[in-house]
Formats: sequence, C-alpha cells, structure tokens
Amino acid sequence: MVRAAVLPAVGAPLEITDIELPEPGPGQVRVRLAAAGVCHSDLSLTNGTMRLPVPAVLGHEGAGTVVAVGEDVTHVAPGDGVVLNWAPSCGNCHPCGLGEVWLCANALKGAANIHARTADGTELHPGLNVAAFAQETVVAANCVLPSPAGIPLTDAALLGCAVLTGYGAVHHSARVRAGESVVVYGIGGVGLAVLQAARIAGASKIIAVDVSPEKEDLARRAGATDYVVAHERTAKDVRGLTGGQGADVAVECVGRPATIRAAWDSTRRGGRTTVVGIGGKDQEVTFNALEIFHWGRSLTGCVYGNSDPERDLPVLAEHIRAGRFDLSMMVTERIALEGIPAAFDNMIAGKGGRALVVF
Repeated sequence: MVRAAVLPAVGAPLEITDIELPEPGPGQVRVRLAAAGVCHSDLSLTNGTMRLPVPAVLGHEGAGTVVAVGEDVTHVAPGDGVVLNWAPSCGNCHPCGLGEVWLCANALKGAANIHARTADGTELHPGLNVAAFAQETVVAANCVLPSPAGIPLTDAALLGCAVLTGYGAVHHSARVRAGESVVVYGIGGVGLAVLQAARIAGASKIIAVDVSPEKEDLARRAGATDYVVAHERTAKDVRGLTGGQGADVAVECVGRPATIRAAWDSTRRGGRTTVVGIGGKDQEVTFNALEIFHWGRSLTGCVYGNSDPERDLPVLAEHIRAGRFDLSMMVTERIALEGIPAAFDNMIAGKGGRALVVF
C-alpha cells in the first residue's frame, strides 16, 4: 500500500488515502516519487474544466527512482532516476506522422486504464496518465524518461510539465527572437518558466503581468525587466512600456477570456500571442472582423509547449547545468500530500509560484 491523493469525483474534495498498486506488467515501470509539482491542470481536473475518468489519482508533473520494470522495458532499470512524461506520443497517429508529437491523438488513452485500488476495492484511474500524487506509481514505459544527470530529482520534477511547457511556449510556439519584447500574463509555475525562457531567447524587454503585487520580486528573479499589476487597462500599460507600439510577443498562462483578450491587445501590429492557459469550453473570447484584418496579429494555442520531451529535455538540462535556467527559484512552497488542497486554494487566489510535493 502507498499513500496517494485521490479525486473521488469531479467537484469532490481530494482524499489522502492508501492505495494498492499492481506489480509492473509487460511494458510498465514502477517509480518511487521524489517530488511532484502541483499544476493548474490538476486543479482543472478537480473542477471539471478538463474531463478524464474518475475516481483518479491526480498529479502529472514528477520525478523519482525506478523500483521495478516489467518485461520488454530496456531504456531504464531499477535505481535509475526518471522524469514522468504525462503525454507520451504513440508515433503512429496523424499528428505524430507530421512530427507534432505534442498533439498525439492517443497521448491520454492511458488515463482510461485501471491504475490501482483503494482498500475497499474501488478502482482508480491514473490522472493524466502518471498519477504522480502518490509515494509510488506504475506507468507505461513511454511515460518515463531518464532524468538529466547532475540535476536533483526534486528539481527535475518540474521538467515534466511547467518547464517543458514554458520553455516550449517561447521557443517552439511564439518563437521569440533576440531583441524582441515579450509580455507574460500569469506568473505561476509556467509563467516563471516562460520568463526564464524569454531571457534565454535574448528578449530585450520582458514584462510580467499578474494580479498579485507580491509576485514582483519573484518575476524579476526569473528575468522580468518590468512588472505590471493587472487591471482593466493593462494592455495600455504594456504599450506604454514598449514605446507605444505593444509587445512583439504575448504569452498567456491563465486561460481566462479577459487575459487572453488583454494579451492580444498588448501586442503590436503584427504581434504574436500564444495561449498556454486552459479555459473552459463555455468561455468565449471575441474579436471583430475588422480588427483581425487591421492589426495583422496572430493568436495560437500551445499544448505542452509544442514540445518533444525526448528532444527538449537534453537542451533544457544544458541550460540548467550552465546556470541559465533556475529550477529551484520556481518553487515557493514544499509540502506533503496533505498540503495539496491548500496549494489549490493558493493557486485560485493567485498566490505563489510552484508548490512542490516532496516525498
């Protein structure tokens, strides 16, 4: 039996309870977690914004040590450090054939599997495939990647979602070029990764926007040159900081219609807006036909940073080892499993960066 955070139903409170994991079967790996980040996507599962089978063990951003492997697993062995990959690509669907592995049509099929059972026999699914809010988990072999050498596993946990997403949003989706100006809406875990990635890309001005004035110091440590506390006319402030033109690039990490619209309005004529935040299907963002023509701006979605973890993790590891990307500064709170509900509350209130469950 291992301790885990279970979502019994959409809208229900998390339950911290013991679960029984099976031994790894063919093509599976059992991992003892070192740490797991508390991500907004986990919150989106609890409130129904994202819909996957429940009851489920939540958590998808994590790293740990391989305990055991099933038959046919050769790329990792017991004792190896690994990073969990919650969205493994199948390699066979149409997006994978195009090289767009972040859009794999089969990436989340594993979430429908039976992952574990509670003491009373209730069957549990693996939330977002990997069920990282647990002392140990059993995952498909393609859900684990060797952890980069020289990076503590507790830090490496962030690579599994926030860092790949934020780095990829800048380098793969927005494709920020040296000398461009960037505005980032929402300074949580992903936003902090975006700020660092924009600095690495050589952005000349990096403007952080958040509802909380308390996050300014954190944002500046991550690379922000300017900080704006969000209000009704934030876009005007951003244009004022960019010579009246607007930013070259906006990255939205909140997923709300108002912030998506503000991010769009913050960019110059011909500017680029990348939306990372996940909003609800009943939330609409509106534009008129004339402004789309006049401004010549682009608006793009961004899934998992448009990243290929096998390609991008080694690149990120080099930035981390060279001191260009700081994982530890993103963590504003280290908690136990029991602290996850409070971390969700802080997320809703716009407090802090990344909360990290440390086992």
